[in-house]
Amino acid sequence: MAHNPQSPQGPEGHPDPAGSTQMFRAFVDEGTPQQQRGPVPPAPAGPRVGLIVGIVVAVVVLGAVAWLAFG
Repeated sequence: MAHNPQSPQGPEGHPDPAGSTQMFRAFVDEGTPQQQRGPVPPAPAGPRVGLIVGIVVAVVVLGAVAWLAFG
């Protein structure tokens, strides 16, 4: 790996393992504006129509296959 002269060095000259993470976070954070986000609205608690329809279709298909196999 290439030597980074800007990375923080420990007392014996060994690179600080957390230094690269700190520099990466600083790089990522400088490009994004800090925004205050409001609370996220909760997801609807009602049943998912698509999931229910999918389960019903699967049961019907399995029933048809069983009827053809045993009938």
